[in-house]
Amino acid sequence: MNKSIRDLPFVLSRRQALARRLAGKRIAVFLDYDGTLTPIVDKPEMAVLAPSMRALVKALADRLPVAIVSGRDRQDVHRLVGLDSLIYAGSHGLDIAGPIAAAYDGCGEYREMLVEAGKRLRRELTNVGGVLVECKRCSVAVHYRLVPEPERPRIMAAVDAVLAGQTELRATAGNMVIEIQPKVNWNKGKAVSWILRALNLETADVVPIFIGDDITDEDAFAAIDGRGIGVVVSGPSANRATAAGYRIDGPEEVGVFLRFLAEMNGSESGN
Repeated sequence: MNKSIRDLPFVLSRRQALARRLAGKRIAVFLDYDGTLTPIVDKPEMAVLAPSMRALVKALADRLPVAIVSGRDRQDVHRLVGLDSLIYAGSHGLDIAGPIAAAYDGCGEYREMLVEAGKRLRRELTNVGGVLVECKRCSVAVHYRLVPEPERPRIMAAVDAVLAGQTELRATAGNMVIEIQPKVNWNKGKAVSWILRALNLETADVVPIFIGDDITDEDAFAAIDGRGIGVVVSGPSANRATAAGYRIDGPEEVGVFLRFLAEMNGSESGN
């Protein structure tokens, strides 16, 4: 049952209870990138991972399976994190690779359609100040954080025009971004389930943990509900519904929680 974010317990205040719950269990950790490992910024290229956070993620990955599940291109988030020991699921899980037996590519056949959609959106939105059309391997992201409020309806109108009559692409909403993606039955939750299967971690002694801030992370929270731990990155006043079980304030607190997980599993977390 979904609850309001503001009603969730703060995960750092429940560390003792979580330690008891996780004792004797195998843990797999799944992390969003933007807004989770790094603060939300005005432009995607500004979201640079702090060395201290990279050290914490590495410490965790030295002891546990760790995957980054991001809306970014897989190669982009891999470059930003810079750790080869992690599994990377880019484009909301449509593109998965890393230290697993086989990769997952759910967007190859849609590449030409996405390229054409990106070109059309750039033409349609040329005169909209502050908009950023990001053409990724498995999607086209239209960022509007810097677009003045009165101009924002033009963005959705342009997306609607590009998708008119289109049966194989769809638009999804994120945090100040609209993405055009393949119309396939796939999301971050299905990506998490796929990775768990690929790692043979579907047994009852495995507790998956997913930490993320975006509305697209809700599919992952729902996928592990009842067997795992979902932690939504959000302030205490947020009132949107969530399938997560806990709340955490921001990347700084995420770092504290990752240190807790690393130390609980016998790893030196570094600074």
